[in-house]
Amino acid sequence: MHATAPAHHPDPRVARVVRLFESLQRADVPHLGDHYSDDATFKDPFNDVRGLQAVQRVFDHMFVQVHEPRFVVKAAVAEGDECFLVWDFLFRFKGRSQAGQIVRGSTHLRFAADGRVVMHRDYWDAAEELYEKLPLLGALMRWLKRRVNA
Repeated sequence: MHATAPAHHPDPRVARVVRLFESLQRADVPHLGDHYSDDATFKDPFNDVRGLQAVQRVFDHMFVQVHEPRFVVKAAVAEGDECFLVWDFLFRFKGRSQAGQIVRGSTHLRFAADGRVVMHRDYWDAAEELYEKLPLLGALMRWLKRRVNA
């Protein structure tokens, strides 16, 4: 197992995907086939899709939903064809003048023989990291959390 600074990871597949995530722009979405295999899977708290076009739709939807989305990869651990990334996702909600938001999470990747991603699984707590930050739903989520922890 190898853990190192993500931007300087010795596995070129890992370094390449970190660069992709940290510099991702909406114009990059049509070119995700350079990084994801045609039969790639993607799963997160809101999506569970298979196929490059479906993965592209997930990323494109992110740009529709939020302003200035940006990933900052904090750590990368890789062994064989498996990779685990720890990241912060920074963004602003559209239609609101509030300050930027941050979601902390991680990603498990599996690389295909050609070096492209064949499996992408994101792990993050949608309730804590997102729902609690929404005006009305957030108040309800925080109240429920207090009740459960009481």
